[in-house]
Amino acid sequence: MEELKLEYYFKNMNEFAFKEIFEGKETPWEVLNSVKEFLNEKLVKPDIKENKAKEVGEFCSIKGNYFIDEGTVIHANVCIEGPVMIGKNVEIQSGALIRPGSIIGDNCVVGHCSEIKNTILQNKAKVASLAFVGDSMLGKSTRIGSGIIVANRRFDQGNIDVKVNGQKFSTGRDFFGAIIGDSTRLGANATTIPGTLIGPYTWILPTVQVRGFVPAEKRVFPVQEYRITDNEKVELK
Repeated sequence: MEELKLEYYFKNMNEFAFKEIFEGKETPWEVLNSVKEFLNEKLVKPDIKENKAKEVGEFCSIKGNYFIDEGTVIHANVCIEGPVMIGKNVEIQSGALIRPGSIIGDNCVVGHCSEIKNTILQNKAKVASLAFVGDSMLGKSTRIGSGIIVANRRFDQGNIDVKVNGQKFSTGRDFFGAIIGDSTRLGANATTIPGTLIGPYTWILPTVQVRGFVPAEKRVFPVQEYRITDNEKVELK
């Protein structure tokens, strides 16, 4: 089923700054399952702590094993917890938290007070302010708006399945957020339920809660109903 394959979501994997992570993998969860081993081989066993950043602001904390490439700008009060790999010309805005297992490609942005955990951002992906993205993969030029939650764990803490065309498939993971294809856009305050798959060139409009599988080149609108009644006139303190 093509909707389970990496190639359905990502057409630019060979351009990714750390493209070796995709070698020999067919499904997105195979890639996420390999992140720890990949970072151990690249950073932990050789004990790499290499920071080529153009600028690091005041009161930043960078610990563990890490590789930060040239041209990257890290604003004030950023916390980076290795092992992580960060490409060239990345902007990490003030107050952001980059947690272990994160791999960020070239020309990406992580917004003010956003949190990235065990997530792959392919080149030119951008996460706006006050967002959380956990155990997920974003394609080239994907946009995550402000206030978005890419949820990554079920309430019962069980393994997470993905559902495509009425069929369920196990990821074998109890932490799994979303796979979001190239040039897809999620509007402000949208939410994705664990195990969400979104094809490339799809727009999820603001405030939509997404689950399951959304095909490529679609536009998803919120459907909202609300009720208006009379209100007592009260002078506020």
